[in-house]
Amino acid sequence: MDDLWYQMIFKRKSFHIFKDRQTISDIELRNIEENIKNFKSLDEGIKTAFQIVPAGKTSCKRGEEYCILLYSEKKGDYLRNIGYIGEQLDLYLASLNIGALWFGIGKTDAGNYNGLDFVIMIAIARVEESKFRKDMFKSKRKPLEQIWEGNCYQEIGNIVRFAPSACNTQPWKVVAEENKLTVYRYKQPGKRGIMPAAKVAYYNRIDMGIFLLFLELCLAHEGLRFERALFADADDDSAEMTLAAVYLIG
Repeated sequence: MDDLWYQMIFKRKSFHIFKDRQTISDIELRNIEENIKNFKSLDEGIKTAFQIVPAGKTSCKRGEEYCILLYSEKKGDYLRNIGYIGEQLDLYLASLNIGALWFGIGKTDAGNYNGLDFVIMIAIARVEESKFRKDMFKSKRKPLEQIWEGNCYQEIGNIVRFAPSACNTQPWKVVAEENKLTVYRYKQPGKRGIMPAAKVAYYNRIDMGIFLLFLELCLAHEGLRFERALFADADDDSAEMTLAAVYLIG
């Protein structure tokens, strides 16, 4: 993966309101559409598609110029897969000084595209570079000890904990051992922010894909080779801890 994306971890931010936006050119839009085709999936067997539409064609009203609609087959861990691909888009956009917002509650009349179902949208607008994050470590996130068990690879843990998530729920826990990271989707009892209870698992599964991308970018940046094993996220959402992935390092 491009180490530029690792650097964008420190720059990106969620633009909840776009102020003093600038215009994204047609050439830039075409480049975005072309680059999306090159992003990696967690599961190449799941079909996905993306469509850039004017903001007025969605329910999002945050001052954005466009929304990128993310579509997928509804099979396997398609939500985690979309999170993984979509976060590559988020970081890529940051490198172009295009601000982005994962907009989970957004609606669109284009609920189906190329036979695939709408999953989520990302609102975008060009902004001044000065509006991006200056110091990631001032962002509000859980302390490392709440998401990272064990003394190994803590320098990586201290970066990946800044992965974006729905309502900042940060639904992940990692057990770190020598040459091994075990990643869980964590459902904190009674904690869901402002999300409707029925939607928590939906968005947190997307969040896990975002988190796995951050983790892999950090491993690659540190020059650590790894083998990844993914585990199906069962439909039963009663468990507090759900195994998501195991990374064997070295």
